[in-house]
Amino acid sequence: MPPNTIILTRKINIAIDGHSTCGKGTLAKHLAKKLGYVFIDSGAMYRAVAYYLLSNKIELEEIQSNPEILNTIQISFRYNEENDFFETYLNGTTIENEIRTAGIANYVGKVSSLKEVRDFLINQQQKFGKEKGVVMDGRDIGTAVLPDAELKIFMTTDPLIRARRKFDELGQKNMLMSYDEVVEMIKKQDLMEDAGTSPLVKADDAIILDNTNMSREEQARVALTWAKGVIAVS
Repeated sequence: MPPNTIILTRKINIAIDGHSTCGKGTLAKHLAKKLGYVFIDSGAMYRAVAYYLLSNKIELEEIQSNPEILNTIQISFRYNEENDFFETYLNGTTIENEIRTAGIANYVGKVSSLKEVRDFLINQQQKFGKEKGVVMDGRDIGTAVLPDAELKIFMTTDPLIRARRKFDELGQKNMLMSYDEVVEMIKKQDLMEDAGTSPLVKADDAIILDNTNMSREEQARVALTWAKGVIAVS
């Protein structure tokens, strides 16, 4: 269990939705560590499927004609105390580094567009949620994946602030892009996420968390307060 975990008897599910680069993954990991919950990175699950298909030379058309192939895939997440990170496992083997490559990033969009893949992963994600004590982030977690989640957070951030944060992050990784290029990249991402196979949707009962003018520490405190409040009355 992560250090400084808060031990609370009752467990709930927490769904966090929002655009890419709004910080929802960072917040989800923080809440999972603080509450001793399991963090489920829905995006990493799609990347894991993409990695599996590429590694085994399975064409997308094969999945469409025989979706049973996907049943050979088991995805899980485990907290690694050494690097303070929730790692993605595929059939019992960590693939965290393998799914973060440019090749997977370029291919995962095609994989996630398949209804067969989406249905398969939603089923797995909902199985995680049955045990409670799950924090999951994505674009439609509060509406399609965990519609009964006790706490739903819809994160928003001014697009220009998101672009600035992404620009700074890329600079730290020596990935050179101009700020204007990053702004355009964010705009294109938003258009895809708003109109894709699993479009970004705010659940009617979700709480909006606008972190445009908030630090990571501030948004973490707010979200943890919400979580403890919901747990107390669940």
